[in-house]
Amino acid sequence: MGHTYDSVVKEFKAATTKAIDHLKNEFKSVRTGRAHPAMVENVQVEYYGSRQGLKNVANINAQDATTLTIKPFDPSQQHAIVKAIQEANLGFNPIDDGKMIRINMPPMTEENRKRIAGQLKDMAERSKVTVRNARQDANKHADLAHKDKAANMTEDSHRALKDEIQNITNSTNKQIDELLKTKTEEVMKI
Repeated sequence: MGHTYDSVVKEFKAATTKAIDHLKNEFKSVRTGRAHPAMVENVQVEYYGSRQGLKNVANINAQDATTLTIKPFDPSQQHAIVKAIQEANLGFNPIDDGKMIRINMPPMTEENRKRIAGQLKDMAERSKVTVRNARQDANKHADLAHKDKAANMTEDSHRALKDEIQNITNSTNKQIDELLKTKTEEVMKI
């Protein structure tokens, strides 16, 4: 099979790092009461026959705490950008003034904050599921390496590998919980 102690740990750490990075990226796009370009940068825009992320077709800036401005690289695509933002169902009403697009953030209500906190919890749980699946794969690889005579893995090193996989899982889940706690506090802050 070709799995060794180090290769199993390396692959598993890469998978958990990817899960954390994905969660951080997802959290960036969540509204916290302050305008932030990440809230719209991944909106897909129909741009000359292909789908592009908004950040690839326009400059996005936070003018102030409640206003985003979007200046298309090609002014003829302004209408397509407005349409894409509306279709993304983010709860924003883009205003096209002919030169740029403005998005005024409506004030966050307590109900919105609680709904968003629930979404954050769901995102974190999906990341934990990803980590659990990666742990399962790592444990399978550890078992295969133990059975493979060429890998030369002893019973003690097999047990140590399984323990290390579990320790990485626990550490990653703790990191996910901390990210969730921080982002939830940010959303709930008035």
